[in-house]
Amino acid sequence: MDAPKATTSAPMTAVRVDDGPEDAPGRETTMKAIVQDRYGPPDVLEIRPIDQPTVKDNQVLVKVHATTVNRTDSGLRAAKPFINRFFTGLIRPRVTVLGNEFAGDVEAVGSGVTTFAVGDRVFGYSGLQHGSRFGAHAEYLAIAEDGSLATMPATLTYEQAAASTEGSHYALSLISKAKLRSGQDVLVNGATGAIGSAAVQLLQQLGANVTAVCDTTHIELVKGLGADRVIDYTAQDFTKDTQSYDVVLDAVGKSSFGRTKRLLKPGGIYLSSDLGPLSQNPILALVTPLFGG
Repeated sequence: MDAPKATTSAPMTAVRVDDGPEDAPGRETTMKAIVQDRYGPPDVLEIRPIDQPTVKDNQVLVKVHATTVNRTDSGLRAAKPFINRFFTGLIRPRVTVLGNEFAGDVEAVGSGVTTFAVGDRVFGYSGLQHGSRFGAHAEYLAIAEDGSLATMPATLTYEQAAASTEGSHYALSLISKAKLRSGQDVLVNGATGAIGSAAVQLLQQLGANVTAVCDTTHIELVKGLGADRVIDYTAQDFTKDTQSYDVVLDAVGKSSFGRTKRLLKPGGIYLSSDLGPLSQNPILALVTPLFGG
Protein backbone atom coordinates (compact mmCIF):
# COMPACT_ATOMS: atom_id res chain seq x y z
CA MET A 1 0.00 0.00 0.00
CA ASP A 2 1.29 3.47 -0.88
CA ALA A 3 1.37 6.25 1.71
CA PRO A 4 -2.04 7.91 2.22
CA LYS A 5 -2.95 10.79 -0.09
CA ALA A 6 -4.57 13.80 1.57
CA THR A 7 -6.64 16.64 0.18
CA THR A 8 -7.40 19.53 2.51
CA SER A 9 -10.84 21.09 2.93
CA ALA A 10 -11.98 22.75 6.16
CA PRO A 11 -12.97 21.70 8.72
CA MET A 12 -11.23 18.37 8.14
CA THR A 13 -8.84 16.61 5.80
CA ALA A 14 -10.14 13.65 3.81
CA VAL A 15 -7.55 10.96 3.29
CA ARG A 16 -7.70 8.31 0.58
CA VAL A 17 -5.76 5.11 1.25
CA ASP A 18 -4.75 3.65 -2.12
CA ASP A 19 -5.91 0.15 -2.89
CA GLY A 20 -3.07 -2.35 -3.00
CA PRO A 21 -3.10 -5.84 -4.50
CA GLU A 22 -5.63 -8.33 -3.22
CA ASP A 23 -4.49 -10.06 -0.05
CA ALA A 24 -3.45 -13.66 -0.45
CA PRO A 25 -4.90 -16.31 1.90
CA GLY A 26 -1.67 -16.25 3.91
CA ARG A 27 -1.52 -12.44 4.17
CA GLU A 28 0.85 -10.78 6.56
CA THR A 29 -0.20 -9.90 10.09
CA THR A 30 1.34 -6.43 10.02
CA MET A 31 -0.02 -3.24 8.50
CA LYS A 32 1.03 0.34 7.87
CA ALA A 33 -0.29 2.96 10.27
CA ILE A 34 0.26 6.59 11.21
CA VAL A 35 1.65 6.37 14.74
CA GLN A 36 2.50 8.88 17.48
CA ASP A 37 4.53 8.01 20.56
CA ARG A 38 4.49 11.50 22.07
CA TYR A 39 2.36 14.64 22.02
CA GLY A 40 3.24 17.55 19.78
CA PRO A 41 2.92 19.09 16.29
CA PRO A 42 2.27 17.02 13.13
CA ASP A 43 5.97 16.16 13.03
CA VAL A 44 5.44 13.60 15.83
CA LEU A 45 3.45 11.42 13.39
CA GLU A 46 5.24 8.60 11.64
CA ILE A 47 4.13 6.00 9.07
CA ARG A 48 5.44 2.60 10.12
CA PRO A 49 4.40 -1.07 10.29
CA ILE A 50 2.53 -2.32 13.36
CA ASP A 51 0.58 -5.48 14.18
CA GLN A 52 -2.85 -5.84 12.61
CA PRO A 53 -5.69 -5.87 15.14
CA THR A 54 -6.90 -9.28 16.29
CA VAL A 55 -10.60 -9.69 15.61
CA LYS A 56 -12.70 -10.85 18.56
CA ASP A 57 -15.90 -12.89 18.23
CA ASN A 58 -18.10 -9.76 18.16
CA GLN A 59 -15.86 -7.65 15.93
CA VAL A 60 -15.54 -6.73 12.26
CA LEU A 61 -12.16 -6.18 10.58
CA VAL A 62 -12.35 -3.31 8.08
CA LYS A 63 -9.81 -2.67 5.34
CA VAL A 64 -9.72 1.13 5.44
CA HIS A 65 -9.95 2.92 2.07
CA ALA A 66 -10.63 6.46 3.36
CA THR A 67 -10.35 8.30 6.65
CA THR A 68 -10.16 11.91 7.85
CA VAL A 69 -8.00 14.19 9.93
CA ASN A 70 -10.40 16.29 12.02
CA ARG A 71 -10.18 18.64 14.99
CA THR A 72 -10.46 15.74 17.46
CA ASP A 73 -7.37 14.13 15.95
CA SER A 74 -5.51 17.44 16.03
CA GLY A 75 -6.46 18.11 19.64
CA LEU A 76 -5.49 14.64 20.85
CA ARG A 77 -2.25 14.66 18.88
CA ALA A 78 -1.17 17.93 20.51
CA ALA A 79 -2.90 17.26 23.89
CA LYS A 80 -4.63 20.63 23.65
CA PRO A 81 -6.47 21.58 25.73
CA PHE A 82 -4.39 20.02 28.51
CA ILE A 83 -7.47 18.31 29.98
CA ASN A 84 -7.24 15.82 27.08
CA ARG A 85 -4.29 14.19 28.81
CA PHE A 86 -6.53 12.95 31.64
CA PHE A 87 -8.33 10.78 29.08
CA THR A 88 -5.50 9.87 26.69
CA GLY A 89 -2.39 9.68 28.90
CA LEU A 90 -0.81 12.26 31.18
CA ILE A 91 2.78 11.99 29.90
CA ARG A 92 2.52 9.99 26.69
CA PRO A 93 -0.50 9.06 24.55
CA ARG A 94 -2.16 5.73 25.31
CA VAL A 95 -3.90 5.96 21.93
CA THR A 96 -1.02 5.85 19.45
CA VAL A 97 -3.04 5.50 16.23
CA LEU A 98 -5.63 8.24 15.81
CA GLY A 99 -8.49 8.54 13.34
CA ASN A 100 -12.16 8.08 14.22
CA GLU A 101 -13.89 8.34 10.83
CA PHE A 102 -13.45 5.65 8.19
CA ALA A 103 -14.89 3.85 5.19
CA GLY A 104 -13.78 0.62 3.61
CA ASP A 105 -14.52 -3.05 3.00
CA VAL A 106 -15.14 -5.83 5.51
CA GLU A 107 -12.04 -8.02 5.44
CA ALA A 108 -13.06 -10.53 8.14
CA VAL A 109 -15.72 -11.06 10.80
CA GLY A 110 -15.72 -12.69 14.21
CA SER A 111 -17.57 -15.94 14.82
CA GLY A 112 -20.47 -14.17 16.51
CA VAL A 113 -21.05 -11.49 13.86
CA THR A 114 -24.33 -11.77 11.92
CA THR A 115 -24.96 -8.23 10.60
CA PHE A 116 -21.96 -7.90 8.28
CA ALA A 117 -20.22 -10.19 5.79
CA VAL A 118 -16.82 -10.19 4.10
CA GLY A 119 -16.86 -7.79 1.15
CA ASP A 120 -19.49 -5.41 2.53
CA ARG A 121 -18.76 -1.70 1.91
CA VAL A 122 -19.03 -0.05 5.33
CA PHE A 123 -18.40 3.25 7.09
CA GLY A 124 -18.35 4.27 10.72
CA TYR A 125 -17.07 6.14 13.74
CA SER A 126 -14.47 4.69 16.10
CA GLY A 127 -14.31 7.18 18.95
CA LEU A 128 -13.98 6.06 22.57
CA GLN A 129 -17.17 4.00 22.73
CA HIS A 130 -18.19 0.34 22.51
CA GLY A 131 -14.56 -0.52 23.28
CA SER A 132 -13.26 1.40 20.25
CA ARG A 133 -9.93 3.23 20.51
CA PHE A 134 -9.73 5.36 17.36
CA GLY A 135 -7.30 3.52 15.01
CA ALA A 136 -8.66 4.59 11.61
CA HIS A 137 -5.30 6.01 10.48
CA ALA A 138 -4.18 2.54 9.50
CA GLU A 139 -4.73 -0.06 6.80
CA TYR A 140 -7.03 -2.12 9.03
CA LEU A 141 -9.42 -1.36 11.88
CA ALA A 142 -11.31 -3.70 14.22
CA ILE A 143 -14.65 -2.48 15.53
CA ALA A 144 -17.53 -4.11 17.40
CA GLU A 145 -20.50 -5.23 15.34
CA ASP A 146 -22.81 -3.15 17.56
CA GLY A 147 -20.53 -0.10 17.39
CA SER A 148 -21.04 2.88 15.10
CA LEU A 149 -20.77 0.87 11.90
CA ALA A 150 -23.14 0.70 8.93
CA THR A 151 -23.33 -0.42 5.32
CA MET A 152 -22.46 2.39 2.91
CA PRO A 153 -25.17 3.83 0.67
CA ALA A 154 -24.44 2.72 -2.89
CA THR A 155 -24.29 6.30 -4.17
CA LEU A 156 -21.48 7.43 -1.85
CA THR A 157 -17.74 7.25 -2.42
CA TYR A 158 -15.45 6.09 0.38
CA GLU A 159 -14.27 9.67 0.90
CA GLN A 160 -17.80 11.04 1.17
CA ALA A 161 -18.88 8.36 3.62
CA ALA A 162 -15.82 8.67 5.84
CA ALA A 163 -16.22 12.43 6.23
CA SER A 164 -19.86 12.21 7.34
CA THR A 165 -19.68 10.51 10.72
CA GLU A 166 -18.01 12.50 13.52
CA GLY A 167 -20.02 15.70 13.08
CA SER A 168 -23.26 13.71 12.88
CA HIS A 169 -22.28 11.72 15.98
CA TYR A 170 -21.74 14.83 18.08
CA ALA A 171 -24.80 16.61 16.70
CA LEU A 172 -27.08 13.67 17.46
CA SER A 173 -25.58 13.32 20.93
CA LEU A 174 -26.24 16.99 21.75
CA ILE A 175 -29.77 16.90 20.37
CA SER A 176 -30.56 13.71 22.29
CA LYS A 177 -29.25 15.17 25.55
CA ALA A 178 -31.59 18.15 25.16
CA LYS A 179 -34.58 15.84 24.55
CA LEU A 180 -35.77 18.10 21.77
CA ARG A 181 -39.33 17.77 20.48
CA SER A 182 -41.13 18.71 17.30
CA GLY A 183 -42.22 22.36 17.25
CA GLN A 184 -39.50 23.66 19.56
CA ASP A 185 -37.38 26.66 18.56
CA VAL A 186 -33.64 26.02 18.14
CA LEU A 187 -30.76 28.29 17.16
CA VAL A 188 -27.65 26.64 15.67
CA ASN A 189 -24.47 28.73 15.67
CA GLY A 190 -21.87 27.49 13.19
CA ALA A 191 -24.35 25.90 10.81
CA THR A 192 -21.82 25.12 8.06
CA GLY A 193 -19.33 23.11 10.13
CA ALA A 194 -19.38 19.33 10.46
CA ILE A 195 -21.47 19.39 13.65
CA GLY A 196 -23.64 22.38 12.76
CA SER A 197 -24.60 21.21 9.27
CA ALA A 198 -25.55 17.79 10.65
CA ALA A 199 -27.52 19.41 13.49
CA VAL A 200 -29.58 21.53 11.09
CA GLN A 201 -30.57 18.46 9.08
CA LEU A 202 -31.35 16.32 12.12
CA LEU A 203 -33.41 19.10 13.72
CA GLN A 204 -35.34 19.62 10.50
CA GLN A 205 -36.19 15.91 10.41
CA LEU A 206 -37.25 16.14 14.04
CA GLY A 207 -39.69 18.94 13.22
CA ALA A 208 -37.96 21.72 15.15
CA ASN A 209 -38.08 25.36 14.02
CA VAL A 210 -34.43 25.98 13.09
CA THR A 211 -32.64 29.32 13.02
CA ALA A 212 -29.12 28.90 11.65
CA VAL A 213 -26.14 31.26 11.95
CA CYS A 214 -23.60 31.46 9.09
CA ASP A 215 -21.88 33.97 6.82
CA THR A 216 -23.27 35.57 3.66
CA THR A 217 -21.76 33.10 1.21
CA HIS A 218 -23.42 30.09 2.86
CA ILE A 219 -26.97 31.37 3.37
CA GLU A 220 -28.48 29.41 0.48
CA LEU A 221 -26.54 26.29 1.45
CA VAL A 222 -27.89 26.40 5.00
CA LYS A 223 -31.43 26.97 3.76
CA GLY A 224 -30.98 23.90 1.60
CA LEU A 225 -30.02 21.89 4.67
CA GLY A 226 -33.41 22.71 6.19
CA ALA A 227 -33.03 25.94 8.17
CA ASP A 228 -36.30 27.88 8.50
CA ARG A 229 -34.47 31.14 9.19
CA VAL A 230 -30.87 32.27 8.69
CA ILE A 231 -28.88 34.95 10.53
CA ASP A 232 -25.86 36.33 8.65
CA TYR A 233 -23.28 36.90 11.37
CA THR A 234 -21.33 39.30 9.16
CA ALA A 235 -24.33 41.66 9.19
CA GLN A 236 -25.92 40.94 12.59
CA ASP A 237 -24.80 39.80 16.04
CA PHE A 238 -26.92 36.72 16.60
CA THR A 239 -26.74 37.17 20.39
CA LYS A 240 -28.85 40.34 19.96
CA ASP A 241 -31.63 38.47 18.14
CA THR A 242 -35.14 39.40 19.30
CA GLN A 243 -36.47 35.84 19.07
CA SER A 244 -36.22 33.48 22.03
CA TYR A 245 -35.35 29.80 21.87
CA ASP A 246 -35.87 26.53 23.68
CA VAL A 247 -32.32 25.53 22.79
CA VAL A 248 -29.21 27.39 21.65
CA LEU A 249 -26.68 24.97 20.12
CA ASP A 250 -23.21 26.44 19.63
CA ALA A 251 -21.67 23.96 17.20
CA VAL A 252 -18.33 25.78 16.95
CA GLY A 253 -17.76 26.88 20.55
CA LYS A 254 -17.32 30.51 19.50
CA SER A 255 -19.84 31.96 21.92
CA SER A 256 -20.65 31.37 25.60
CA PHE A 257 -23.54 30.72 27.94
CA GLY A 258 -23.25 34.27 29.29
CA ARG A 259 -23.60 35.87 25.87
CA THR A 260 -26.51 33.70 24.74
CA LYS A 261 -28.49 33.38 27.99
CA ARG A 262 -30.78 36.25 27.03
CA LEU A 263 -31.91 34.27 23.97
CA LEU A 264 -33.20 31.36 26.04
CA LYS A 265 -36.81 30.88 27.05
CA PRO A 266 -37.47 30.06 30.73
CA GLY A 267 -36.05 26.58 31.25
CA GLY A 268 -34.17 26.83 27.95
CA ILE A 269 -30.97 24.88 27.31
CA TYR A 270 -27.56 26.04 26.09
CA LEU A 271 -25.47 23.37 24.34
CA SER A 272 -21.90 23.70 23.14
CA SER A 273 -19.49 21.44 21.28
CA ASP A 274 -16.58 23.09 23.08
CA LEU A 275 -15.41 23.59 26.68
CA GLY A 276 -15.95 27.35 26.36
CA PRO A 277 -13.84 30.25 27.69
CA LEU A 278 -11.65 29.07 30.60
CA SER A 279 -13.30 25.62 30.25
CA GLN A 280 -16.41 27.05 31.88
CA ASN A 281 -19.09 24.93 30.21
CA PRO A 282 -18.67 21.71 32.27
CA ILE A 283 -18.68 23.82 35.46
CA LEU A 284 -21.79 25.75 34.40
CA ALA A 285 -23.55 22.49 33.56
CA LEU A 286 -23.10 21.43 37.19
CA VAL A 287 -23.81 24.81 38.84
CA THR A 288 -26.75 26.33 36.95
CA PRO A 289 -29.31 23.65 37.99
CA LEU A 290 -28.57 24.50 41.62
CA PHE A 291 -29.84 28.03 40.98
CA GLY A 292 -32.87 27.03 38.96
CA GLY A 293 -31.09 27.56 35.62
